Amino acid sequence: MNPSRILPDLQCSLLCEDIRQEATGNFILVGVINFVRVPQVPVAAFKLCLFNRWTAGYGQFRETVRLIAPDQTTVLRQGEMKFVLQDVTHNATTVTVWGQIKFEVAGAYYFEVMVDDVMKLRFPMVITVAPPDAPAEGGAKRGP
Repeated sequence: MNPSRILPDLQCSLLCEDIRQEATGNFILVGVINFVRVPQVPVAAFKLCLFNRWTAGYGQFRETVRLIAPDQTTVLRQGEMKFVLQDVTHNATTVTVWGQIKFEVAGAYYFEVMVDDVMKLRFPMVITVAPPDAPAEGGAKRGP
């Protein structure tokens, strides 16, 4: 019996500042993001990219990616795309690019990655406010 469809596995999902592709087809991920430290909120991100690699599946699929606000209900951005895996040994790479995202408050924002409405991954990106150091009393730092 040959399966007509096998739901793929999400091999990786990485949030970064930019994604480039070489002439060979290989990808270069620029500025993989762990967390974001800013002097104040609100703050806007010029560009965010989500790199997803799907594998071990067979058939046609619909990927949905969502960015959820710290209130856990507000969807700030959503993207959908279709991809095909013609053999279980193949992989498919999807790239979602969002521009000018405004982060109104500090806290944990969540990225959700789904395939055909099945949640495969949900991970946080924390926006932390870290104001610049205030000058020492008298305006100058004292040495040891």
